[in-house]
This record gives sequence, structure tokens and C-alpha cells, in this order.
Amino acid sequence: MAFLVGGANSAADTGYDIDNSLRFNDDDSPYLNLTPSSAGNRRTFTLSVWAKRGDVSAVSPIIIGAGTAATDMAQMGFQGDYTFIIQDRVSSTNNLSLTTDAFYRDPSAWYHIVVHIDTTQGTDTNRAKLWINGVAQTFSSATYPSQNYDCHFNNTVAHHIGAQSRGGTNDHFDGYLAEFHWIDGSNEAYTEFGETDEDSGIWKPKKYSGSYGDEGFFLEFKETGTNQDSSGIGADTSGEDNHFAVTNLAATDQCTDTPTNNFCTANPLQRGYPPSYLVTLKEGNLQVEETSENWIPYASTIGVQNGKWYWECENVSGDPAAGFMFGIQAQEGGDIHGIFITDNRYPGYYISTVGFSYHASGTYYYNETSTESGSVSYTNGDTIMLALDMDNGFLYAGKNGTWNDSGDPTSGGSGTGNAYSGFAGKTITPCNALNGSSVKAYLNFGNPVVANDSSNSDGNGYGDFEYAVPSGYYALCTKNLAEYG
Repeated sequence: MAFLVGGANSAADTGYDIDNSLRFNDDDSPYLNLTPSSAGNRRTFTLSVWAKRGDVSAVSPIIIGAGTAATDMAQMGFQGDYTFIIQDRVSSTNNLSLTTDAFYRDPSAWYHIVVHIDTTQGTDTNRAKLWINGVAQTFSSATYPSQNYDCHFNNTVAHHIGAQSRGGTNDHFDGYLAEFHWIDGSNEAYTEFGETDEDSGIWKPKKYSGSYGDEGFFLEFKETGTNQDSSGIGADTSGEDNHFAVTNLAATDQCTDTPTNNFCTANPLQRGYPPSYLVTLKEGNLQVEETSENWIPYASTIGVQNGKWYWECENVSGDPAAGFMFGIQAQEGGDIHGIFITDNRYPGYYISTVGFSYHASGTYYYNETSTESGSVSYTNGDTIMLALDMDNGFLYAGKNGTWNDSGDPTSGGSGTGNAYSGFAGKTITPCNALNGSSVKAYLNFGNPVVANDSSNSDGNGYGDFEYAVPSGYYALCTKNLAEYG
């Protein structure tokens, strides 16, 4: 098996499954918020949450914030330099400020974050601690609070998840959050929430069985409502009924991309050249946009050498004839055959390398100038289907439920109606290219950006697709990779 998912949590069977995550798109200014009716323990508390980053270039994607103003607030989250920060300030003075030595910029990884605050400790370095994926963090800069310092967290001020304080208008998180524990009044060991898998050595989730305290909460993101109650997206399932209000989040933001089943997305760290070309990833790296007039390719976070895989794409807006090409590219030696280090390229551009693109005209592009007329063109609103048979070395392309050229992805070695072949033994990743002003497309590897008209999963029950997944094909997620990849 070969896949590009890095960081954490690619195990197939962890013994404990997380079913849902919540997707935050920072351009929507999304957040959950709660103002406690009474103060909890402002000196001692624990955070445990899993996070998968989307836009890694975001300035300050905050996971949780509390306070009333930029001068009087607390926050925990990532920074524009990819570090993680824990901060509490009063009258613009940082009374607590820890910035990690390590950088966290992998968009394919789920990070487990555990924070201990206990300002009652006599030793200052014991008053704030951080673990990420089970590893105690060291800090490039550190200001520890005074003994018995009262933090903004657990006070009767607005608490925002996915944004800074101050009304939720700043520093929005971009990506996915899952398994959000907040423990009021105690420090629970990081090993209460995660453990090392004996076989893989991967840090994986563990069911927490402790208490939460009066102002504690547990957000599992199992509900899809928008009310501040037990049926809402921000429902607290700890038993404390500390439900969060919902702003700019919808049912489609509930995902099955989780630390125990990590799904493929576009990869913002492997994109076209030069950086000045304006390509933007949104919606957890599943919505791709461009405003420049050059072909810009994007790879994905999972590559495969074996198995059979299915995904869908949709050209949403812009000129389809100029705007988008869906396909695959071989990944070798840390690069995708040069198309990511030279400008105006697309999958299938080079004759000497493995790559394929399906163009809106119905044309298939591969082997540089060689083209083959596909049977079906597509336009905005059409759903493109791609079925990748790595076992036999065939790729099939279709539109709106019908495979082009009478293709049959289940035909095995005969490759009936395949769009492209000859890549068996390579490491293949989904790869797309954009060109033109105001171009937008959706990628669906099993967690759609918008609701499908119909809902179809693979044979293992994973993924949510518009059209039926061919028999024997699977969504690109780590549980399927562990079984078939």
C-alpha cells in the first residue's frame, strides 16, 4: 500500500470509532458560541480536540476563544506561521502565552490536541501544558501565568469554537474539528483521550469515560439542526446540557471525515506554479477556485498503488470549455512529474509521464499532445464520475450516472470502455487543473460540499455520492485503504 496521508490516524480498526466531524470554511465566518450562565473553574480545566487543517495559509485559525475584546481574551489555535498558541491577556498584556517550536501544516493529518491549564500549581511551567498526538510540546516563546491566575475560559463571557472572541468575527478556523472535550475543574491525562496503536505506532482516539464538571461539554457533531439545543450541530452530549449556538454552519458541514477514517481532499501543499497564480481551496479543501488565466494543477492527499477507487467532481461555475479538467497523475520521487514546478500545465501534459485529464469538451488528454475524443462533453452542474482500477491499470470516466464509451468499471482485465490505461504499479493520486477567471468546482471523495439529490455509499458503507459506486470500488478513505490499498 502507498498513500500520501501523513501525520496521524490512518489505522483501519482503532477499537473506538469517531463517527462525525464538523467542517469549517473560514470564508463563511462560521462558529459555535456559548456564554456560560455561571462561571466554572477559571484556574483548572482541560481541552481535548481533534483537528484537521484546511487552509493552512489562514492567518490565525483559532479553535476556541473566549473574552470580550482583542485586549481582554483567551485563545487556543494555530497561527499563520503554522505554530500552535495558547494565550490569555488582560488590558493587552499577555499573562499566558505559549508558542510551539513545532509547525503544524499538514492538511492530510488529524492532530490530537490536549491542553492542561492549572494555575494553582506552585511551579510556573506546570500551569500550562500541551500535547499534540501524544507528544509533550516545547515552546519557542513562553510566558506562564502567575499562581492562581483566573483565565477568561470558564468565565461568563462568550466562548467561540472555530473563531476568536469579540462576536465571532475574527480568526476563523478552516478545516475539520472532531471529538471536542472540555473538562471544567480538573486536568485529565492526555492518555484518557488517546493511545498508541500497538501495530502501527499511530496515535489514535480513545473513549473518555470521566466527568466534565458544571461548565464542561462534549461535542460529537452528530446532529444537524441549527438551534441551540440537543438536536443542534453544537449539541453537548456530556450530560451537562451546555449546548452551543450555531452561526453560518449547515447540515452539509457535518462530515464522516474523522480521526478514525481519514478521507481524501485536495492538497494545498502540492499545487501548480507559480504561487502568484490565484487558486483557492475552500470547504475543507473540497471546493477549488481560480481567478487567473493559466492552467493550475492540484494533487490530492491520498495516492494508491492497489485497489479500486471511486470519486466525483462537479464544475460549478466559470467557462467549462476553458475552466476545469478532472483526472489523475502519477506521484514519484516527491514530485508529480514536473507539472507542479512549471507553469500552465495539467495532468496528461507530458508524453513521457503518467497522467490523464477529462475536459469539458469531452476530450481526454494524456501523453502530451495526444488526445482521444470522449463520448460526452460536460457543463456547469454536471457530475463527473471517475473509477480507478489500480489492480488492472484502467481509469473510467462518466457523467451523470452513465459511463462514457459504454465503459464498464467491473469488466476487470478486459477494461471495457476505459478512458486511460497503462499505469499499473505506479502511485496514482486524483489530480485536477483549473484555468480561467471565476472558475469553481467541487470535489467529492465521500464528504460532499453540497447535499446530493440522492445518497450512495460504497460496499463498506463509506462515502456519500450522487451516483451508485460500481461494485468492488470504494471511497478514498483510510479504512478502505487499510483493507484494499
